[in-house]
Amino acid sequence: MKGFAGGMLSGRCILRHQCQPFTAVQTRLPAKLWHARQLHKTVCQQTTPTATATKSPSIIYATAAGSRHDMPGHSECAARIPAILSALDVSKLTSEHRPTQVQSLTKFRAATLDEVCAVHDKRYPEALRKIVQQQQKEAQFAIVESAPTYVTSSSYQDALQAAGAAIALVDSCVAAARHRASAGQPSSGVPAGFGICRPPGHHAVRQSCMGFCLFSTVAIAARYAQQTHGLKKVMIFDYDVHHGNGTHDIFYDDPDILFVSTHQQGSYPGTGKLSEVGGPNAQHATINLPLPGDAGDNAIKAAFEDIVAPAAHRFAPDIILVSAGFDAHWRDPLAGLQFRTSTFHYLAAQVKQLANAVSGGQCVFLLEGGYDLKGLGDAVVDSFLGILGEASHDTFSPDLLRDEPTDKVKAVLAEAARVHEL
Repeated sequence: MKGFAGGMLSGRCILRHQCQPFTAVQTRLPAKLWHARQLHKTVCQQTTPTATATKSPSIIYATAAGSRHDMPGHSECAARIPAILSALDVSKLTSEHRPTQVQSLTKFRAATLDEVCAVHDKRYPEALRKIVQQQQKEAQFAIVESAPTYVTSSSYQDALQAAGAAIALVDSCVAAARHRASAGQPSSGVPAGFGICRPPGHHAVRQSCMGFCLFSTVAIAARYAQQTHGLKKVMIFDYDVHHGNGTHDIFYDDPDILFVSTHQQGSYPGTGKLSEVGGPNAQHATINLPLPGDAGDNAIKAAFEDIVAPAAHRFAPDIILVSAGFDAHWRDPLAGLQFRTSTFHYLAAQVKQLANAVSGGQCVFLLEGGYDLKGLGDAVVDSFLGILGEASHDTFSPDLLRDEPTDKVKAVLAEAARVHEL
């Protein structure tokens, strides 16, 4: 099928990269940001939520399953959301099991065209809608981009609904934060938002779909937070195994959006170079951390502590949005990083604690990748547990994984610290 809205961007095959084994990562934060890191650790220790202390929900989640957006044999399939919901139910982490701690947001509207076009070319949604209408007539799916990205008869509305869920979660978190602030209550009690939504979004560029993604959900949510709630500065942290090229491109010259991406070097779509630091008006507002193949738990922890957290403190965002991809999990078939289930526990906990410290507790996680259904469900469960301040359920022995490439990770982080003056 021919491209639309100025031409479809071509995608490349996702390759699994093999690297030499390595050992634990040890990196040091440059001295001039030592105090910022210590402040982050202190605030985190003071604001870690516990089940016994929680009097209001710690997590608000919204589900947009896109059940009819499905293609037989495709990795980005409709079974992903049921796998997550089933894992949460088995672990008793749903609103039915924990109504005071975990709440489900069930009534929310789809995103409007104005909200979508705040980050996408105005011609693109109409072009996508017409292609989807054709599938309604033919009752099938169509490949519209080489990743391959597909559409079905429901894809247009499903993508709007996923973006609407993200918007509703922003609304809920902002409302809770403002209520607690007016009551003189600590930001640690502001619930985290969690969007269990598909199709994903971070590869979609301004004028077209790409990489399984139709609309840039996290970008839509970021611009909405700015325009509707007056949250001027937004941080987007993307830990999907694949670089969020769409988010990167949309905000590349925007000084009010800090985009930080950890991703596997050389994997699809081949973007996300460390040397790309933002446009002329937004130097250091884009931070790309391309990790070598086989990087895992030690690498991402070093990246967070040495680069992500200090960058957040320097930027001082009003809200943190997370492109929460779970395809860096060691089980995932589409790449070659080695995050453990407990790695996602760590990331979720640290993001919430970081939000408590710098953005009034306001943070929203939005599902991106994650294609091994078992690994995906387990990782989301552990993410919830991390936000709740409870122990990880991960029992897998890390001794069964390959060694991490310590020296390569050190080099990446040292160069990032140098380039971004951290």
